[in-house]
Amino acid sequence: MTPPPATLAALRSGQLQGITRLDLAGDLQEFPREIFALADTLEVLNLSGNALSELPDDLSRLSKLKVLFCSNNRFTRLPEVLASCVQLEMVGFKANSIREVAAAAISPGLRWFILTDNQIEALPDSIGSCKRLQKLMLAGNQLAGLPEAMRGCEGLELLRISANRFQALPEWLLQLPRLTWLAFGGNPVSAAPQTPSSATRLKWADLVLGEQLGEGASGVIHKAHWQPSPQDAGHPVAVKLFKGAVTSDGFPAEEMAACLAAGNHAHLIGVLGELTGHPAGTSGLVMPWIEPEFRNLAGPPNLASCTRDIYAEGQRFSLPLVLDLAKGLAAVGEHLHARGILHGDFYAHNVLYRPEGGCLLGDFGAATMYAPQPSGGTNLFEALEVRAFGCLFGELLERCEPETQPERNVLLTSLQALQLRCVAPVAASRPRFAELVARLESL
Repeated sequence: MTPPPATLAALRSGQLQGITRLDLAGDLQEFPREIFALADTLEVLNLSGNALSELPDDLSRLSKLKVLFCSNNRFTRLPEVLASCVQLEMVGFKANSIREVAAAAISPGLRWFILTDNQIEALPDSIGSCKRLQKLMLAGNQLAGLPEAMRGCEGLELLRISANRFQALPEWLLQLPRLTWLAFGGNPVSAAPQTPSSATRLKWADLVLGEQLGEGASGVIHKAHWQPSPQDAGHPVAVKLFKGAVTSDGFPAEEMAACLAAGNHAHLIGVLGELTGHPAGTSGLVMPWIEPEFRNLAGPPNLASCTRDIYAEGQRFSLPLVLDLAKGLAAVGEHLHARGILHGDFYAHNVLYRPEGGCLLGDFGAATMYAPQPSGGTNLFEALEVRAFGCLFGELLERCEPETQPERNVLLTSLQALQLRCVAPVAASRPRFAELVARLESL
């Protein structure tokens, strides 16, 4: 039996009794007290897209609440009542007008904390008590630093601080043992995004836009037909039209610049050129058309997995395919960091692959261009990306088909040892991408 739609009327009539997730949007200006009737079962509450500015002082009555979304509302301060909800693991207050985050508002059990697109100038020291924190989204605020107490967030894996006011990154940040995915573009500390002078520019008038293929935080992707001249038969391409607003990863301008600066590589989706002449002035990129035999390696993390991608149930990979994918991804990692580009989202869900071999890395939404690093020492930005590669590599090895041939088992053992080096807690002990490429090729 299909449950009734989650409306305020259905809630008030008792039709939603026993549900574990409630999504309510409709210009609500006050928290509906009827929600407390769901206290015995409610785990996920989504009140995004309303006009709320406060939460009730007795919110902790929702004793099973694990996830709370209040994005696109009118909050000016993070409600202190959140800390009394002891089961809360994920909190999202994106795109409000929050200026103040009080120490008492931080729930110590948080794993995933979203404060993107607000007006926050400082975080309280109490965030350092969040020992379970894995994912922290702070892009699009007015932060110039992070509290020293965050050294204690040793489980932090993903951090988004793009589009803020950082003149420098905290010296301890890149030494956090599990930090893996970082975006910090659009700050004074990052290299200024510049379109390479050699970048090809393609005219909107030469394109015929087709079906929409997908939509992400930064833009919409369409299939298109590109015909640069009447004599040319034309080519299928993909066109990404940027939305222009700050996203959970940062500014679209950073993504465009990083895509163009990355250039071409056998294992990058790549870019044919920058779009010009859109009638509405929309910026965009024209990308090569990827044949349908390529498929997504995995799906993005969900609420439960937090920072880990979701693979198809029972998905398995042959050992030769795992080695092929590892070679390709290590090579593209070396290529990007030779150009001072931190991808920032080096994940299986951003990789297309073919079952018979071959892979392509895409989605530069979290990419950051960084200044040249001192020679002779550890490039800490590359060390982060090596850890991301190691996490992805580990996921593939975990799903490797069983081997019966002794020499294949020796190879598998060697790969497992290499993967462990990539995720070592001390950044300086991780191999560089050049070493990974050489080692994988030797195998």
